[in-house]
Amino acid sequence: MTIKWNLVADIGGTNARFSAVPVGELESSYEFHHSVEEHPEFADLVVDLLKEIAEATGWNNPPASACFAVACPADVEEITFTNSHWHFTKTQLKNILGCQTLFVINDFEAVANGITELDDNDLVQVGGEKPVSSKPIGILGAGTGLGVAGLVPTEDSYLVMDSEGGHADYPPTTDRMAAVVDILREEYGRVSLERLLSGKGIFNIYRSLCKINNIEKVHETPAQVASAAQSGNDELALQSLNMFCSGMGSAAGNLALTYGAKGGIYIAGGVVPRFIDFFIKSEFRQKFEEKGRFVSYLKPIPIFIVVRENLGLLGAAKKLKQF
Repeated sequence: MTIKWNLVADIGGTNARFSAVPVGELESSYEFHHSVEEHPEFADLVVDLLKEIAEATGWNNPPASACFAVACPADVEEITFTNSHWHFTKTQLKNILGCQTLFVINDFEAVANGITELDDNDLVQVGGEKPVSSKPIGILGAGTGLGVAGLVPTEDSYLVMDSEGGHADYPPTTDRMAAVVDILREEYGRVSLERLLSGKGIFNIYRSLCKINNIEKVHETPAQVASAAQSGNDELALQSLNMFCSGMGSAAGNLALTYGAKGGIYIAGGVVPRFIDFFIKSEFRQKFEEKGRFVSYLKPIPIFIVVRENLGLLGAAKKLKQF
């Protein structure tokens, strides 16, 4: 029996997640995860993926439609990922898939699309009161990079405002943060939010603090830094993770002020849930509200950490369902 199905994808700098979803549905048990670094060519992975889907599902027909959420600008014909070696053209991808319709969207447009499909089990609230349903929502997410998006309410839905806000300038709020930014500026020339507020950003902070303190670094990955910080056995690792959390708070506060996000701020991405207890107990919420004359404006705004893993796939499927 031939089943009409769609292919959705959520592709970041480290992981590529795919799902084969029956037409009209938002979710499926058929999910396929791949590591970006293990596949030199994106096109070859897609060819192999179609075979993998056929073996798992018995669906040998091509997808009716596809929606690929990508961690880079998506409004161009040639897609070049910001934090990986992959690249492809939309024409090439559509030809490989054999689908009738292809959408390639920014990964945080997909995340934003999925936000309104979440329930209480998918979220952990950090301070604030109830969201105001008639007001905008801000979304900030740390993964390999930093994603930023917004949802603006319309008469019966929300308008997604995708962006490249993760590449805005990083504004240090303490002398210690400024010293770290100075170190990174020597290396990168310009220091964006993403250079500190991402998985790689945690390690950038740590190695910069090591350099400032003239100490040899003992950790080589963001995960090692986060683990050492949570154990309490490494002071520089602890300072690094605290600086990350504080920076996320400041950035989230700026986003709330920019969008007027009384509908809430959502923290998505794969980084924060890995140390969620530490994050909640950190200065994150304090730094979110620490905006001078606008403390009272920000204090009631709720912040939600998204703990659902496949939010990007959910949002990509919703994009196709709206089509």
